Order: sequence, then structure tokens, then C-alpha cells
Amino acid sequence: MRAVFVSTPSPDDPLSVLEVGDRPEPEVPDGWTTVQVKAVSLNHHDLFSLRGVGLPQERMPMILGTDAAGLDEDGNEVVVHGVVATPGWTGDETLDPKRTLFSELHQGTMAERVAVPRRNVLPKPAELSFAEAACLPTAWLTAYRMLFVRSGLRPGHTVLVQGASGGVATALVVLGRAAGFRVWVTGRSEEKRQAALELGAEQAFETGARLPERVDGVMETVGKATWSHSVKSLRPGGVIVTSGATTGFDPSAELNRVFFTQLSVIGSTMGTRDELEALMRMCAATGVRPVIDVELPLDRARDGFARMLEGRTAGKIVFTL
Repeated sequence: MRAVFVSTPSPDDPLSVLEVGDRPEPEVPDGWTTVQVKAVSLNHHDLFSLRGVGLPQERMPMILGTDAAGLDEDGNEVVVHGVVATPGWTGDETLDPKRTLFSELHQGTMAERVAVPRRNVLPKPAELSFAEAACLPTAWLTAYRMLFVRSGLRPGHTVLVQGASGGVATALVVLGRAAGFRVWVTGRSEEKRQAALELGAEQAFETGARLPERVDGVMETVGKATWSHSVKSLRPGGVIVTSGATTGFDPSAELNRVFFTQLSVIGSTMGTRDELEALMRMCAATGVRPVIDVELPLDRARDGFARMLEGRTAGKIVFTL
């Protein structure tokens, strides 16, 4: 079957090890099933995998991809939840210390077919296309959990989203606006800032710009390049929710400001199966849809990876089969 995979890591030149070709059909353990993939979205996790971050050589070759939408064995339209809990785990699967995502321990979703635990298969709302649904289980679910589960913020609060054009950031803008938050964003270019305003952001600023007032919460996925600005942008008692660090994991902690102004720094990772169901219900009920930058056939995966690596994104990159 056709798949996008990596056989050896390259920390400095990730595109050089990206492969598109034939891989064996998936092995299906007890309690698992197969999904015929119709669409899969690209995430920064996939670039990290090419670099060998979280994916050691001994687990390769590894098919990439953490989320997908497609058809189950009975022909039903489904969405694949990307968090794989250990057998017997109950409760919030994101708290399972041995949880994994597809393409870490188990083969990923960028293939014609993928094996998944039966509990990770959810019905796809008829209102969503396969491409739209494929955007939800990683980036959009991450944004949903950050904003509605972890932040403690409420409609009417002002939220700053750092880095306006990525998949999680665009999801935060659209979901926050739909829920009644005042959403502000930062972006590196006028084009990116204008795109965020068109999605519903109230104000857009250059990266690192002084804000007209301090905000109630900051949604952080950028890391080193924006962390200091995020801390300085918060009102006393405000909250940062962080779910990633695409520019690096060694930011200045600004600890003096954190304790003196009694800030909260909250980590957030992906989301649960129940939260994915709630996100899909929200999309169906409100008309909110994932922002898709470009759809490409799976055989053109290299073009999509290059687009993400170079920062030329305005929403999600989706591969279709």
C-alpha cells in the first residue's frame, strides 16, 4: 500500500529522509480494526519524527501521521482519535504515562490503510468533509482542550494567540471567536496577521509588539521565540496554556515575573476521545470548520512538508487519498 514514511532520522535535513512508497499492509492486533484512509492532516509532530525527535532509529521504518478520516470495515465514515492508551487504561487517556500517538510506537495514518484500536474510531459528522474531519484529532483537538478544558477562561476574556498561521493557532482563533472570547493574535508578516483578522481575530500585532492592554490568557505553541512576550503580556493572575514549542524548548522562564504577578503556567497535550466527540458536535452545531491551507494528493506529500518546514502555512495542510 502507498504510504509516507521515514527509515532513518535526519536532524538537520528532515526532507531528505521523507519517503513516499509502498509499505506492508497493517497488522491488526486483537481489539483493533482497520480504517481505509481518505484524508490525513500534516502536523509539526511529523517533522519532528523525520528529525528523530521521539522516534528512535530502532522503531523505523515508521509510517508518519497522527490523525485521519476515512471508512471503517463496514463502510461507515469515521474519524481516528490519535491518542493510543495502554490496554486497560481508564479515565483521561492523555494522563496515561505510557500513552503514544500514531507514528510513535504504532504505524501512522499517512497510508491507504491504518490499524487502530476500536475505541479510537468515532463516527464522522455528515456535515464535515473527510478533509475537514482529518484536521480535528490533532491540531483542532489540541486547541479545543487548551481553550475550553485547561485554561479556566470564560467567554468575554481576552486571549492572545501566539503565531497566527499554524494549525493549532488558526483553530484557537476560530474556536475562540465562536465561543465569545476576544481573540488577539501575533504574526510575523502582514499577510499572516490579515488572514487571522479575516478568521475572526479582533486585533493582530507584530511578533513581540507591546499590546494596548494586558490579556487574561495566552495560548502558546511557539516556545522560545515568543515565551518572554507571552509572560509580559499577561495581567496579574493570568494564565499561559502551552502545548508545544515549535521554535525550541529552552525559553527564558521569566520566573521572577511568574511568581511576582502570580501567573499560572498550564501544560496541555492533545485531548481525549470524549473531547474529540464534543469538538465534532460543536463544529456540526455552529458551522465552525477547520481552516485548510491546501489539499494535496498523498503522492505530493513532499510539497506539503516543505510548505510547513518553510513556514508557508495559513491553516492545515491535508493529504487526500
